[in-house]
Amino acid sequence: MDLTDRTIIITGAGSGIGAATALHLAEAGANIAVVDLDPAGEVIADKIQSGGGKASFFRTDVSDEHQVEAMVEGVVARFGKIDGAFNNAGVEQCNLALHELTAQQWDRAIAVDLTGVFNCLKYEIWAMLETGGGSIVNTASSLGKVAIPNASEYVAAKHGVVGLTLAAATDYGQKGIRVNAVMPGITNTALVARISADPRFAAYFDKLRDRHVLGRFGEPGEIAEAVGWLLSDSASFVTGTAMAVDGGFLAV
Repeated sequence: MDLTDRTIIITGAGSGIGAATALHLAEAGANIAVVDLDPAGEVIADKIQSGGGKASFFRTDVSDEHQVEAMVEGVVARFGKIDGAFNNAGVEQCNLALHELTAQQWDRAIAVDLTGVFNCLKYEIWAMLETGGGSIVNTASSLGKVAIPNASEYVAAKHGVVGLTLAAATDYGQKGIRVNAVMPGITNTALVARISADPRFAAYFDKLRDRHVLGRFGEPGEIAEAVGWLLSDSASFVTGTAMAVDGGFLAV
């Protein structure tokens, strides 16, 4: 996979899947716009630069349209163009039954996990239309196709991401912009480690692990590999798909 001199935006790049993808794509030669609300994103940008790559950190709340617009303008000013994007930033569910959710908890999940993807798509597409096209990958989830208990706000948002991906692919396929999504299964990030260590959820996570046909959770680097392929020319005839990278979770 050769992404030499291609500029790629990665949101939620300060940790987990986003950080793994930023490092993976930088190794393939890409210029990385490391986007995160958490200043930890600056550490990832510094790591890429110390390894000889090109990266800049853009502190951004993806749920704020004006911040996203400014971020995209900043990336273009820094690198000259945008060739690809991985819209990955998100927040987890509150682990409450639907009737227990507050309106604020619902709004937060939708604002970041769905509206945040819309905001990024909107301004990334504007930039790509100026330069003849590009490739975009959105992070959905295996819960963009099915549901588990006590995750209604997350399930709704991720189903929305899948639908939004298909709609964007339909609108811009003939304008040189490919739009796809990845649907990870449960992945071994710091967030998952924290939740699964909670005695209230430990047994449930054991059941979820068993539901993955491969008998384990994924690793961030495995998701990064799929994202890199979708962003590369190797996937030039792939658009409008939601790719399961889930260890067989959806097969059961």
